[in-house]
Amino acid sequence: MSAQDRLTDGLYGLGWSTVKKLPEPAAVRLGRTIADLSWKQRGKGVRRLESNYARVVPGASPERLAELSRAGMRSYLRYWMESFRLPAWSKKRIRDGFDVKDLHYLTEGLAAGKGVVLALPHLANWDLAGAWVTTTLGIPFTTVAERLKPETLYDRFVAYREGLGMEVLPHSGGTAFGTLARRLREGGLVCLVADRDLSASGVEVDFFGDTARMPAGPALLAQQTGALLLPVTLWYDDSPVMRGRVHPPVEVPEPGTRAEKTSVMTQALADAFATGIADHPEDWHMLQRLWLADLDPAKGST
Repeated sequence: MSAQDRLTDGLYGLGWSTVKKLPEPAAVRLGRTIADLSWKQRGKGVRRLESNYARVVPGASPERLAELSRAGMRSYLRYWMESFRLPAWSKKRIRDGFDVKDLHYLTEGLAAGKGVVLALPHLANWDLAGAWVTTTLGIPFTTVAERLKPETLYDRFVAYREGLGMEVLPHSGGTAFGTLARRLREGGLVCLVADRDLSASGVEVDFFGDTARMPAGPALLAQQTGALLLPVTLWYDDSPVMRGRVHPPVEVPEPGTRAEKTSVMTQALADAFATGIADHPEDWHMLQRLWLADLDPAKGST
């Protein structure tokens, strides 16, 4: 392991071991302080966040974009402070920490025994939403995690999410899709973060007026298993409670090839994501390139 990898792994380990022991007001202050320092340094991530917000809020002045990126970094660090502390939260704290609208789409879908796919963008704290589902609703679910480097960091994330009651599959290796499909055919729940896919298998969508790629997995799983596909958006307000909404189901089109159906369904997901992001842009934690026009042709990704 390189020195940089050891440092990265050590910092995350310090977060989970130390931040979770802080009183909540102290953790909130620490997160805001780190966010403001990062914002003032205007590193690559902050500049990319601002550039992405410029697409979400067209016509915004430089001053407005700066305000948004500062709020965005505070939201991003709130996510991290909460995530470091989640393993130490009581069931009551988790239950009281999330309020969701139109939950009936999820509960009715599961009651029908069809299986449900929840698809989310990188809004607010998807880990908290997942912990709320497993603890408050008592519903286990399966998700997928990207293999991070160093491998020890990936292991930390898997252990963290499994500790919250989630089944975590590695994104690479080719077996995740089959396992997800089996869980859905058994009437289970699958949750996927689904607003960025730079692979060759990504589906091109219109997103805030330009072309981006999003993963085909949610739409393909719904088609192949008959599961309900539900977009979910999350946001913060000025309270300690995160808010959320379960959107109406994305239907499988009657006519068309599998690829055509996947394209239509993924566009519907993108439209639902865009609604939530436009309403709460500062809670969209997209510090990477997303739109095809922004990608570095030489690298094809970052």
